Amino acid sequence: MCSDLVTRVELASVDSTNLEAFRQAPDLRGPLWILAGEQTAGKGRRARPWTSPPGNFYGSLAQRLDEAPARLGLRSFIAALALYDAFVAVVGNGTGFALKWPNDVLLNGGKLTGILLEASGPMLVIGMGVNLLHAPPASAVEPGAVAPVSLLGETGVRVTPARFLDALAPAMTHWEAIFRTEGFAPIRAAWLSRAARIGEKIIARTGSETREGIFETIDQDGNLVLRMGSGTVAIPAADVFF
Repeated sequence: MCSDLVTRVELASVDSTNLEAFRQAPDLRGPLWILAGEQTAGKGRRARPWTSPPGNFYGSLAQRLDEAPARLGLRSFIAALALYDAFVAVVGNGTGFALKWPNDVLLNGGKLTGILLEASGPMLVIGMGVNLLHAPPASAVEPGAVAPVSLLGETGVRVTPARFLDALAPAMTHWEAIFRTEGFAPIRAAWLSRAARIGEKIIARTGSETREGIFETIDQDGNLVLRMGSGTVAIPAADVFF
């Protein structure tokens, strides 16, 4: 990663691991992991609230990176791959796990994780929430969205947040190293090999616009490529529904 010095800070409670990572950013000498037992003001994509019951994983990785915003955004695919590998490590196999564009990990078709990237100047913070023990009720998500699930509920495997980070941190280091030395192509290939609903009909909503088509691939910039009756379209950001 950006240095061989990786710092890990574990807190009983914090407002948000992303906010805490930004607060500690001025003193960074290398990558910094913030792990919290609970968050009192966690949030998901588009400022959606993120409930934080004890026992789940709430972590953020902060890195100082002098890169263009588009390249920084590709870290969501790195985070998804690292999460996938961490689950395989703690469960013992990859049965039932899949990646949902743009930045979720699914287990048996249910949403297991959330990823939130935030940048300020040269600082990139990747926040990750994982339903290790608890999942919100299906009624807590918008109609048509993937229902939340927990690792414990789906596999019977009970994992502590600290143990999960033990598996996640080296997986992030691994994929980050590949990205830095080989670019996005191997990240894209690995992500596609684990992707949910490739070749199937999906719905992509961007604000007030809804598109329905076949999920064909992701392109070299990480955009969703949707095949519709009028041809293919590359979508940089959207909420995807199955």
